Order: sequence, then structure tokens, then C-alpha cells
Amino acid sequence: MARGGSPTITTLSIFVVVFLLEWAAVPFGLSGTLFVLHPPVAVHPWTVVTSVYAHQTLDHLLANSAGLLVTGFLLERKTTSLRYHVFFVGTGALAGVAQITLGDLFGPATGVLGASGAIFAFLGYLLTGNRLTETVVGGVALSTRVQVLAFLLVAAVVTLATGSARAALVAHFTGLFLGLLAGRAHLLRAR
Repeated sequence: MARGGSPTITTLSIFVVVFLLEWAAVPFGLSGTLFVLHPPVAVHPWTVVTSVYAHQTLDHLLANSAGLLVTGFLLERKTTSLRYHVFFVGTGALAGVAQITLGDLFGPATGVLGASGAIFAFLGYLLTGNRLTETVVGGVALSTRVQVLAFLLVAAVVTLATGSARAALVAHFTGLFLGLLAGRAHLLRAR
């Protein structure tokens, strides 16, 4: 449904450009200032956006690119390019802010970068915003509170099952939870 080319390919292209800019900024000591989201956000507010597209290593870039390819091509068929990009950067930014705000509950507060929060949001959207899910659970009447609790539980289980020592677990959880909610509400459905 997306017009004007694939927003997934556009996003992957932005990943590569930002990755190259990160490496160009290293000799000047600017990589952290330009691309890493650190608390407090007010010091470098642009990193709320730039951090979503930035990646620390080539392996990090490749892993997030693979996740984007799997989820992005499916999601772009359901929405417009504008909605796709706004959802990607919005959920990625919220996931990053959650990580630097709440992440210190699990260890010392550090900076965050990468697209995994947004990719987990894409995954959550695909899980709840599809016809199969509508068919299976559509006839089950659950209160909003029960649905939200179920989504919190699913987000926690998936986050723990896919987590690793260096992963931004709060960002993954936040992105997945936001995606589950958005999918249930069909937020990206083109009218």
C-alpha cells in the first residue's frame, strides 16, 4: 500500500548513511553527541531521533537490518509510507527514552542507540493487527484492562526470551508493547 517506493528500503538506506556518518564523526569525538541517546534528553534532544537509526557495530546494523526486512516488508503493505516512517521513529524514540529512563532499574544508566525498539513495535503490530488474530480472538470479549495486561505479559515473555546481556531490554519491551497496542487499534491502517 505504501506509495513512492519501499519505506523499508528507505529506512535501510538511512541506517547505512547514519552508520557511515557515525564512523566519520568518531575522529572528531562527535559520534556520542550526535547519535547516542543519553540522559538527560534535554542536553542533546536530536538524539531522540538519530539514535533510532544509529548502530554501534556492523553486527548491530546487520541484526537490526534483518529484523527490519522481516517485519518491514509485511507492515508496509498495510499502511502508507508516511504512517510507516512516523510509527517507526515514534516507537523507536519512545523505546529509547524508556530505556534511558527506566533502564537504570536493571543496572547503571547508559546511552542507547539502535532500531530494535522500533522493530519490536513492528513485530507487535504484526502480531495483533492481522486477520488471523482478529479471527481467533475477535470473538472473545475481553475488557480493555485484560487486553492491556495480556499485552504486558506477552511483551515481558518475548523480551526475556529474546534478550541478551547487551540488549536494551526496556526498549524491546516498550517497543513490543506499543506495537501490540497499535496493532489491536489498527493504527497504521490506511483509511
